[in-house]
Amino acid sequence: MSKCCCSSENCCKPQPKKLINIDFLYLDTTICGRCQDTEKALDEAVSSVKVVLNAAGYEVKVNKLNIATKELAIQNQFVSSPTIRVNGNDIAIELRESLCEDCGELCGDDVDCRVWVYNGIEYTVPPKELIVDAILKEVYGGKSVEEPVSQYKLPHNLEVYFNGKESY
Repeated sequence: MSKCCCSSENCCKPQPKKLINIDFLYLDTTICGRCQDTEKALDEAVSSVKVVLNAAGYEVKVNKLNIATKELAIQNQFVSSPTIRVNGNDIAIELRESLCEDCGELCGDDVDCRVWVYNGIEYTVPPKELIVDAILKEVYGGKSVEEPVSQYKLPHNLEVYFNGKESY
């Protein structure tokens, strides 16, 4: 029988893990290169930090959600594709977009998708370091001030995408 390392009766009992929810929301991973490469970068980033976070008492859960309809976009307050949220917070500091030819091909129209900004440089796919940094900031950065919830409206680029898909 092993002895407890401290005088408290509770110190040797396993502590429940704190959950980190990471949501990956996207329009398409079958054709869209941005979505495919973002998913790959996310998987690599999570793999990189998962062991350390687990050792620190955290459990990482990744939820992948294909935003295939306007209804899902509205329900999830989806603002741009692809999106990564850690504990409900979008990891992108600012929303920037550029023409996404792959998504345009899917719906037969011009569609803008997310551009990621990291260290002052724009990327069509988030660097793994950006994702790792965002996860660690969410876990260890303390509580951020929540912004007031505004009324969600489906962004124009997503309206174009879903309308085009319906009629294409």
